[in-house]
Amino acid sequence: MLSVVTKERHFPRSRSTPMTTTVYKVTGMTCGHCESAVNSEISAIPGVTSVAAVAATGLVTVTAAAEPDDEAVRAAVDEAGYELAGRA
Repeated sequence: MLSVVTKERHFPRSRSTPMTTTVYKVTGMTCGHCESAVNSEISAIPGVTSVAAVAATGLVTVTAAAEPDDEAVRAAVDEAGYELAGRA
């Protein structure tokens, strides 16, 4: 008699990772190019999953896997050529 051995594959369950959303006030943004520059720099921070900068309000919403490091956000905003006023 031939015996057949099968392997079960166990895939980890999809667990949604809790995300944090933090809103910052950035000064100096006046247009879409400004928004793009800020979005691009902040998006490069490890753990950041999305960024939405709005020049009209100066608000930047950052969604990340964990609480973002304010100094890393400040450095990213500085690199983009703008100033982080703080959390909104």
